[in-house]
Amino acid sequence: MSQTSLQVVVIGGGAAGFFAAITCAQAYLHSSVTLLEAGREFLSKVRISGGGRCNVTHACFDPAQLVQNYPRGGKALRGAFTRFQPRDTIAWFAAQGVELKTESDGRMFPVTDDSATIVDCLIETAKAAGVKLRTGAVVVSIKTVEENSSSKFEVELKSGERLKCDRLLLATGSNSTGYQIAKALGHQIEPPVPSLFTFTILDPQLRDLAGVSLNNVRVRLQIDGKTEFEQIGSLLVTHWGLSGPAILKLSAWGARVLHENRYRATLQINWLPQYNPESMRQMLLAVRSQLARRQISSSCPVPIPRRLWEYLVTRVDIGTEDKWAGLSNKALDRLIQELTQGQYQINGKGVFKEEFVTCGGVSLKEVDFKTMESKSCPGLYFAGEILDIDGVTGGFNFQSAWTTAYLAGNAMGCL
Repeated sequence: MSQTSLQVVVIGGGAAGFFAAITCAQAYLHSSVTLLEAGREFLSKVRISGGGRCNVTHACFDPAQLVQNYPRGGKALRGAFTRFQPRDTIAWFAAQGVELKTESDGRMFPVTDDSATIVDCLIETAKAAGVKLRTGAVVVSIKTVEENSSSKFEVELKSGERLKCDRLLLATGSNSTGYQIAKALGHQIEPPVPSLFTFTILDPQLRDLAGVSLNNVRVRLQIDGKTEFEQIGSLLVTHWGLSGPAILKLSAWGARVLHENRYRATLQINWLPQYNPESMRQMLLAVRSQLARRQISSSCPVPIPRRLWEYLVTRVDIGTEDKWAGLSNKALDRLIQELTQGQYQINGKGVFKEEFVTCGGVSLKEVDFKTMESKSCPGLYFAGEILDIDGVTGGFNFQSAWTTAYLAGNAMGCL
């Protein structure tokens, strides 16, 4: 093989596909890199991510801590993050003239607050590196062929065109075509199911609180009376149920078990995790004594929104006219239970419009995470969400895309 003949084809014009194509083209000038996107435009998911601002990565620079944000794939990414992590992502974009900023929760965005900044950067950098960019290139099949005593890939497009290449990268995200190609080339696919979603709660009174939010809530996912997962964080009441970072993280960790149970489960909520049941009891007993003549529903003694307090009080059968002086010990017990261990039935999943993340994909045991090359099909590489990797919300899914793409791009051009 001559120094000028290495042909590389990247399938998928998303974040991982672009980053791998750019990395390969810049590192190996003898390579000819072609990127194929089935849709009409590149980087469509990047454009709408983060509410149109693009949450590029997260300000977490310790690989051991970083991997704790991946319900699936954390172990495989541990070594990968020592080679390319958020600090490297920041430096890479800075080198292209794109500055990122860190928000209070650690999420990182372009200072422009515009995803077009990231889209334009990737497209222009790819063009400058000599990557051949093609949209509307729908792949229908891939097969391996022998040519000059070496294996190559033949990529057939819907148009009938056939492309031959020495290296092939699948960066097709959660698109079923990518899974089909990977399976045809000998790979096991962990069944894809949704991750990062909101919870549907069929409670009209709760839904009437849409817009109410709390910053520090403990939520537990329970199935058959057993606590499966737990998260602490912000929670938002919506017109269909519950959302917010705590719920989204819980949905990510529980994606598989929730799918298996048809999104029917019990959600236990501790609205005030800073209190334990006994400290809560002592506080409410003091209130009962000090505010004896006041109505319970209109005098909220705990740091939660008044509308939520009124809802929780009625949920334990305390009347709107009832006064603290008449609060029985049994009613007090019910109120404490509701504040710290309230039970809500999950009746389905909603959507989280800013993220489209899938749990499942190409089995990680079949991929070399130093190079992202297939262990069973030489010359075949993977990057991004096609792999059985998914992170919680906050820029972690983009970071796994940048990292796996960087490793694949650096390996694909080797002769």
